[in-house]
Amino acid sequence: MNLGAARRSLQPVCLAGPTGCGKTAAALKIAQYLPVEIISVDSALVYRGMDIGTAKPTPAELAAVPHHLIDILDPLESYSAAEFASSAKQLADEIIARGKLPLMVGGTMLYFKALFDGLSALPQADAELRIQLDEEAAQIGWPAMHAKLAAIDPATAARLAPNDAQRIQRALEVWHLSGKTMSALHAEPQRSAGVDWPLLSLEPQDRGWLHKRLDQRFEQMLADGLIDEVKALRGRGDLSLDLPSMRCVGYRQTWEALDSGDFKDLSARGSAATRQLAKRQVTWLRSMPQRQVIDCQHPDAALHVLAALQKLLDASPA
Repeated sequence: MNLGAARRSLQPVCLAGPTGCGKTAAALKIAQYLPVEIISVDSALVYRGMDIGTAKPTPAELAAVPHHLIDILDPLESYSAAEFASSAKQLADEIIARGKLPLMVGGTMLYFKALFDGLSALPQADAELRIQLDEEAAQIGWPAMHAKLAAIDPATAARLAPNDAQRIQRALEVWHLSGKTMSALHAEPQRSAGVDWPLLSLEPQDRGWLHKRLDQRFEQMLADGLIDEVKALRGRGDLSLDLPSMRCVGYRQTWEALDSGDFKDLSARGSAATRQLAKRQVTWLRSMPQRQVIDCQHPDAALHVLAALQKLLDASPA
């Protein structure tokens, strides 16, 4: 495999898949054979102090190959798809300039969509306005805020649940800041062009296989100390379930269990939420016809990913 010869025309390669499908193992296997640097495509791994519930790579794994966009934010902060796309493109250029291969690895499909489809010209977040919207929601409730959005932007409201606080808030924020609805802005010409990078996708042939794996995975997270991890985050005193970080799958369910003091169904609720996440991820992936599917159930799935990547590199013009 001649990475050096392909360097001038080399593009980053994306490795996607639902949660629990073995993306980290495949990426680390690739790193044993190729000089890669991994760019995380994961909206939870950006947060410091959230290690167990995010299945963050271990310190040894992080040390084995350079990783980017992991542990870059405090859980009090937020991170947008636009910020990710900008950072990922810049990092990819820097990695290629070092003579290495940028490997985009993760399961946050909104981030991949931002890369592949480009971004519309949405206004940046406004902290003061968000506080005002939160205060209004505290008085009338998010279903009422959803009704207000429906009067302004029925197309966006139709795709949002009445209690989807984060997205309702963002849609109202966009309207207040720009004077345009989010659906109208999405229909406008894109501010940044999308990329045409190869996409390898680890996907299960049997959904039951993945469900069993996810159930075992969440049980292991509990055994590894997920409850104590969330206790420590709660103990800070400045975090809440209104934040994107604490709405991550596993963290929300554990936080709610700590609120109620009832842990008897935590495992079942956490597993169910993880299954739902995986289902959404697979649905996103199936809407990306350019992807090359690799069976994640195969015992040698990581090697199959490596072989697929080798073919991509060998096909790159020098």
